[in-house]
Amino acid sequence: MMKLTGVVLTKNNQKEIKRCLLSLKFCEEIIIIDDYSTDGTLDEIQKLKQQFLDKCKIQIFQRRLNNFSEQRNFGMEKASGEWILFVDSDETVSQDLASEITKLLNGSMVNGYQAFYLKRRDYFWGKELKYGETQKIRKVGIIRLVKKDSGKWEGKVHEEYRVYKVRSYKVHKVESLNGYIEHYPHQTVKEFIESVNFYSSIRADELHKQGKKTTIFEIITFPLFKFIFSYFLKFGFLDGPAGFVYSFFMSFHSFLVRIKLYQKYVL
Repeated sequence: MMKLTGVVLTKNNQKEIKRCLLSLKFCEEIIIIDDYSTDGTLDEIQKLKQQFLDKCKIQIFQRRLNNFSEQRNFGMEKASGEWILFVDSDETVSQDLASEITKLLNGSMVNGYQAFYLKRRDYFWGKELKYGETQKIRKVGIIRLVKKDSGKWEGKVHEEYRVYKVRSYKVHKVESLNGYIEHYPHQTVKEFIESVNFYSSIRADELHKQGKKTTIFEIITFPLFKFIFSYFLKFGFLDGPAGFVYSFFMSFHSFLVRIKLYQKYVL
C-alpha cells in the first residue's frame, strides 16, 4: 500500500479535534498545522498521540495563518506520504470513505491519477443539510485526496487545489470517490457569526489586492439574490429552520465581504 499522510488544519478546535483525528487512524502519518491555539486543542492532541503510537505518527507544526492555501501547501511539504488527505479539524472521514481510500491505495489503478474529489456532507444544528449552499459539494465534492507534488493550493479563502498539467495520455488528472467527509461547522450562532466575520475579512483583503471594487448597489443586491438563489432556487427551505439560518448567514457573509471591500476605498 502506498503511504498516506493526513494533513489537518486547526485553531482552537478542542471540541472537534479528537473526533477528527480518530477518523484518520487508517493513515500512516498525520501532520497537524496549528495556528497557535490558545484553548486545550494541543493538550487533546498530545493525549491522542499516546493512543496512536502503534497506528500512525502524529507531528504538530505551529504556523501563523496568513491564508489557507499557504497552510495546506506547507502541510504538503512536511508530508512524507506519496498520497495526502486534507481534512479540517471540524471534519471527519466516514468509515466508508476510509475503506474506499485504503482499497484504492492498495491497488494499481491509483497510479493513473493525480487527485480525487471527495464528497462532503454538512451537519448543522444536528441535521444533515441536503440543499441550498451545500448541495453542490454534497453531490460533486472537492479535491482533498492528492498525489504529493501533483499541484498546489491557490486562493486565500475557499481555496482550491490546482493540478499541474500532465503530458502523458496514460495519466488522468482527477477522479471522484463515493464515500463522504462529514463536516460539523459552527454549531452555534455565536460560532457562525465569528466564522463569517473572520472569513469575510480574508476574502475582502484578497479582492482588494486583486484590484477589485464594489458599489453600494452590489452591496445591497448581491447578498439578497444569493439568499434567494440558495434558499428558494436551490431548495434550502427543505432543510427547515437550519436551512434558513445557513442560507441567511452565508448571504450575510457576502454582504460583509463587499462592505469591507468598499470600506477599504472610502476610508
